[in-house]
Amino acid sequence: MSDNKKLTHSTNSTTVADLLERLLDKGIVISGDIRIRLVEVELLTLEIRLLICSVDKALEMGLDWWTGNPAFDSKARGPALPNLELEDRLKRLEDRLGAALPVDEEKQI
Repeated sequence: MSDNKKLTHSTNSTTVADLLERLLDKGIVISGDIRIRLVEVELLTLEIRLLICSVDKALEMGLDWWTGNPAFDSKARGPALPNLELEDRLKRLEDRLGAALPVDEEKQI
């Protein structure tokens, strides 16, 4: 083969990061239904809807189920308060334990 006729390959390579960025930017929906029937009686129906996208895209679509949910939103939990009831119970147990032990054993604890 002469130097004039070298093979050139044109490749459009996409990295995983590029693919993930596109996926999160545009979003993808995976949907499916599973129905289990026995003698024309529906026993179980599973409706599966999976949306994969960025938080910004979800907000743009009007999806914000995580806001106001204490499991996902720290602002919805409110300020962290000390557990006074637990501290009081621990103090009472320590007092009982101290009163139940003889003086010699109390010093070893």
